[in-house]
Amino acid sequence: VQLQADRGGLVQAGDSLRLSCAASGRTFSDYFMGWFRQAPGKEHEFVAVVSRSGGFTYYADSVKGRFTISRVNAKNTVYLQMNSLRPEDTAVYYCAARPDGTYYTLGSSYGYWGQGTLVTVSS
Repeated sequence: VQLQADRGGLVQAGDSLRLSCAASGRTFSDYFMGWFRQAPGKEHEFVAVVSRSGGFTYYADSVKGRFTISRVNAKNTVYLQMNSLRPEDTAVYYCAARPDGTYYTLGSSYGYWGQGTLVTVSS
């Protein structure tokens, strides 16, 4: 499956931003979809995951209550709604896909990745 994320952006602390990631090439609904991020000088970090149907979601503690992951299978698209953004959310964000739901917080378990999109949150 090929993944294409839209552009991120520069926002101020407290703002909201929605990321989208469109999939092609395979049956989108066959895949769990995740979002990861990597801040400058830091390791790759799990952000959120959504199950094939969208009925299950899971978040990193650092974004819980502020970010929402969702998907529209009819549009082959997964979203990450980010509210109350903080400077520490500044990172390159990646969408990723995997065919099952085991170890879904581990980036190494995802076989397909988007190209990454930069989100910058100014204070």
